[in-house]
Amino acid sequence: MRALITGCGGFVGGHLAEHLLSHYGADIRVWGTLYRASEAGRSGLAQVETRVVDLRDPAAVAALFDDAGPDIVFHLAAQSFVPEGWRDPWATIETNIRMQLNLLETMAERAEAGRMARIVVASTNEIYGGPPPDTLPTDESVPLAPANAYATSKAAQDLLAGQYHRSHGVDVVRVRPFTHIGPGQDDRFVAASFAHQIAEIETGEREAVIRVGNLDAERDFSDVRDIVRGYRLAAEHGRAGDVYNLGAGRSHAVREILDHFVARARVSVSVEVDPERMRPSDVPRTLCDASKAREALGWTPEIPFERTLDDILEDHRRRVAASEPTTVENH
Repeated sequence: MRALITGCGGFVGGHLAEHLLSHYGADIRVWGTLYRASEAGRSGLAQVETRVVDLRDPAAVAALFDDAGPDIVFHLAAQSFVPEGWRDPWATIETNIRMQLNLLETMAERAEAGRMARIVVASTNEIYGGPPPDTLPTDESVPLAPANAYATSKAAQDLLAGQYHRSHGVDVVRVRPFTHIGPGQDDRFVAASFAHQIAEIETGEREAVIRVGNLDAERDFSDVRDIVRGYRLAAEHGRAGDVYNLGAGRSHAVREILDHFVARARVSVSVEVDPERMRPSDVPRTLCDASKAREALGWTPEIPFERTLDDILEDHRRRVAASEPTTVENH
């Protein structure tokens, strides 16, 4: 089997490549697109045939498909940092929609020529916005109500994928993962930010103060390694045109993550609120109903929340000790 992962150099892409190669072994060959060549050294990519491709370029996408000839495409590439969407909304919307449109157009043309492939489109729970508390947990029937530019771009991607299935017969499966964290995430995101600050405090590289944003927000956190297993199961068992939520089915306050890391810190630390880390709009609580994925795909999360946090902290301790960069592009 030939698999193509767009955004393979990002946080989730490396984990997905590693999972596919581990699960299928010699029965799979994996290609992955990178935003820049420097991403090729990231964990999990040693056995991946990587290509630096601007997915906004239709000709480059067509050439990529001619080269890789994929049976399955996992579309992960995106500008996924919500604050960047507030800063430059058009760049986020244009980039995310254009990349997926080029993929779908290429796949539709190939399908007409008898070269059918399946595409798993990674959306996000952010497209639901902030559902009223009496509608939680959120299932796939909740109306889309994105509350920021990133979420709007992902809602458009989700709808565009559904449209190309109906209008062009493209074999599309959509997945809507809730918040996922784990080793390898860059420190612009909340759990990684806390862990990285702790690691630098422990080595004396920064003062013993952790700067935080909103600690009261509650999120349905899953381990990225569980989420990529869900992507693989969606590719194997998902119904064409359908959509599946992926989430743990339990919420944790951001404060719980901070408390966990502080309790495991090797030195005493204090906490200060940083206004720069506050979002202009925030959803008080998210909670996933993943019963459809459980029944149709056989997917359930397996990794305990506490183990995920411990793995994140150890990852950032290692990276700080090795002086590795922690911020990467998301495309």
